[in-house]
Amino acid sequence: QQQLVEPVGGLVQLGGSLRPSCPASGATADTYAIGWLRQCPRKPREFVSAITWDGSATCYADSVKGRFTIFRGNDKNTVYLLMNGLNSDDTAIYYCAARRGFLGMSVTNRDYVYWGQGTQVTVSS
Repeated sequence: QQQLVEPVGGLVQLGGSLRPSCPASGATADTYAIGWLRQCPRKPREFVSAITWDGSATCYADSVKGRFTIFRGNDKNTVYLLMNGLNSDDTAIYYCAARRGFLGMSVTNRDYVYWGQGTQVTVSS
């Protein structure tokens, strides 16, 4: 069983940056594909970014492409989401989620089996 933990969320100014992390615990944490998803106020949860179990491939939602970068730390068990150029549309609760690595990345909420508790990101003008 995998456990995912996001840190306490952050308040950042328009155009600023944040780098939430998703450290996973478990005997084979580095064999899971990881996704970041978010839920903006009054909107359904949506895909943001994902990375394969070995870090060899990534994908991004069009709304964050060119601004966000997902990557694995040196220990391979922690996945980071570097968010640059934040705007008000990025205000949301951000979740990291995991699925078995051999299944590959997914942009669909229901494909992820393990979820973190979510971290609030607020962009202020």
